[in-house]
Amino acid sequence: MHKDAILAKFKAEKVIALIRADSPDGLLDCARALAAGGLTSIELTMTTPGAIRMLEQATAELPEFVFGLGTVLDAATARIGILAGAKFIVTPALRPEVIELCRRYSVPVFSGALTPTEIVAAWEAGADAVKIFPAEFFGPAYIKAIKAPLPHIELVPTGGVNESNVADFIRAGAWATAAGSSLIEAKAFKEKNWAAITARAQAFATAVASVSERKIASQHA
Repeated sequence: MHKDAILAKFKAEKVIALIRADSPDGLLDCARALAAGGLTSIELTMTTPGAIRMLEQATAELPEFVFGLGTVLDAATARIGILAGAKFIVTPALRPEVIELCRRYSVPVFSGALTPTEIVAAWEAGADAVKIFPAEFFGPAYIKAIKAPLPHIELVPTGGVNESNVADFIRAGAWATAAGSSLIEAKAFKEKNWAAITARAQAFATAVASVSERKIASQHA
C-alpha cells in the first residue's frame, strides 16, 4: 500500500487502535474484530514483548490491514519494524533520526510532541502528522488552541480519546486520533471477547461519521 493511500485511510477513518498484544493470534483476531466495526489500523507498541515477531506474522496474514509500530525511539528500531511489515511508525517524543529514516523508506511517521515548540519542530523535521501526547490532560480545547496559529500542521491526539469525545477532538481540528484501552478494553482482549471490541469500534466509527454528517447538514442549511 502506497504512503498516500495509508495517509488517506487515516484521514478518512480518524481512529487508530493502540494495542499491546500478548500473541500473534490475539493481534490477528483483534484486527479482524476492529475491521468488522469499521476500523482498519493498529499501532502495535514496542513495549509489547515480541512485537516484531507479531508484526511479521500479522502483516503476512492480513496484508490489507494497516499495522504500524509505535513507541519507536531510534532509527534502528524503525528500520527493523519497516522490514517486518510496519506500514507506519509512531514515536512517543521528537526523534529526528526516526523521521529521517521513515522518509527515506517513504513510510508514514507520526512524531510525538506536546508543546507548540515541539510540534513545530516535529513538523519541520518531516513528520507526516504530530502525535499530541498525552492528550487527556488538555482535551479537545488544546487541539483547537494549537490549530489556531498552526492550521497547516496535522495533529493526532493520543491518550484519553474515547467514543464520547472523539467527535469533539475531530471538530477541534484533529486530523486523526489514536485510542487504546477505551477502544480495546484489557478485559475484552484477555477474554477474547471480539464481539465487544467490534461493538466498541462501531461506536467510534459512528461518532466519527456524526461529524461529517453535521458538516454536510450545515452546508445545506
